[in-house]
Amino acid sequence: MSITAGRKAELIKKFAQKDGDTGSPEVQVAILSERITNLTEHFKDHKKDNHSRRGLLKMVSQRRRLLDYVKGNDQGRYQKLIQELGLRR
Repeated sequence: MSITAGRKAELIKKFAQKDGDTGSPEVQVAILSERITNLTEHFKDHKKDNHSRRGLLKMVSQRRRLLDYVKGNDQGRYQKLIQELGLRR
């Protein structure tokens, strides 16, 4: 259900704007997307896990807010990010 340290390091390396960048919106969206994907897989087996579902909804909302922030500041960065992550919007 959670993201491994190795996978998290890969995402940070791929989406970081500069060395040591772990807090940029791109990195945060990538990590949240990975966690959302893992939780979605979890719900295929555990349909009644409503406590985790609430956490999933909070993560989706957080990702949406971060994407709106990126879109408001730089449309090009936004388009590149959603294309790399394979998000619909």
